[in-house]
Amino acid sequence: MTVGDKMHQTLSSLEGAAANLKQFALETNDQNSKQMFNDMSGQVETISNSLKGRVNYIEQQEPQYKIKNQQQQ
Repeated sequence: MTVGDKMHQTLSSLEGAAANLKQFALETNDQNSKQMFNDMSGQVETISNSLKGRVNYIEQQEPQYKIKNQQQQ
């Protein structure tokens, strides 16, 4: 697995985690828990956006790290 593959896999995992946290917030009636899940989701999204920026930079510098689906688009 290349560095590019690992970064894309990590990015997908982070996006999934953020979505799960949002879902937890929607499913709970406890306002403290709802706020906690929303806060955590926002933190994970911030990390995800930072990693996305790094992935884009690396792909510009090292085109071989682009995943095949993105190369075709």
